[in-house]
Amino acid sequence: METRDLALGIDIGGTTTSFGYVDREGRVLAEATIATEGSRPAQTLVPRLQARAREVLQGLDGARVVGVGVCAPNANQNTGTVEHAVNLAWDPVTDLRGLVRAAFDLPTEVSNDANAAALGEMLFGGAKGMKHFIVITLGTGLGSGLVANGRLLLGADGLAGELGHVLVQPGGRQCGCGRRGCLETYVSATGLCRTLFELLADSREPSALRAVPYRDLTAKMIYVAACAGDPVAREAFDRTARTLGQKLADAVAHTGPEAIFLFGGLAAAGDLLLGPAQAYMDEFMFPAYRGHVRLLPSGMESGSAAILGAAALAWNALAS
Repeated sequence: METRDLALGIDIGGTTTSFGYVDREGRVLAEATIATEGSRPAQTLVPRLQARAREVLQGLDGARVVGVGVCAPNANQNTGTVEHAVNLAWDPVTDLRGLVRAAFDLPTEVSNDANAAALGEMLFGGAKGMKHFIVITLGTGLGSGLVANGRLLLGADGLAGELGHVLVQPGGRQCGCGRRGCLETYVSATGLCRTLFELLADSREPSALRAVPYRDLTAKMIYVAACAGDPVAREAFDRTARTLGQKLADAVAHTGPEAIFLFGGLAAAGDLLLGPAQAYMDEFMFPAYRGHVRLLPSGMESGSAAILGAAALAWNALAS
């Protein structure tokens, strides 16, 4: 029987941890989930994860696991640690790479979800063959992974590329990082909801969303309303696209990418966000770059994208 080399990709979230076995071509051959139990130490998660991963592996005849990739909130690829992760009541610095490496006895790489998404895009998605690109993850917050010369830009401390925390408005909206006015407070699913409510407060424009309490509002509701022609919902998307386009134009000046990929729940808004953001990016861009940088949806399969990104960490390290 032919032996198949696989990487184990692990995506740790505050509630659920997903994992899967991925071959060199980006095929997920088996996957499963366990509860993270984020209120407990990381030392209790890893043994449960190891046991469940072994069970799943038994169903893959001829498989050989050659490496492990783990993405987790606030994971530092340089140090292998997780620091001050929201929804994980771990120690301020947890040696996640060491814990996983010891449990599985395999080469292990650790990073945050945006950096993992960037490597996944390069190995398995729309950035195949590219050496210069940016991935923006749009969910509750805004994450980013920057690739230059075919390598992730990590910086001296492993934390480079945090576009979600560039300033849009000094003294503006309160951000979870403790500052005010960060990009992710304006461009994210949460930011879109905040923009919608500001627009409702500042105008008398009719909108089907006026009757929705803020705590019940979701980005999907705004998307559905915008598709139905709701003027306030459409304006909320336009303002979000304008802010995103402005800051992406700045990012282009810093890194000179071939393309920028949008990934995550809010990116699924498609033409409501992608087209306008491209137009605004071109409008605000340094003229030398204008017309040369494409804004594209992620090319990874959405259902398994987090696992693919984590596995890409392992495959990329093994190829280095």
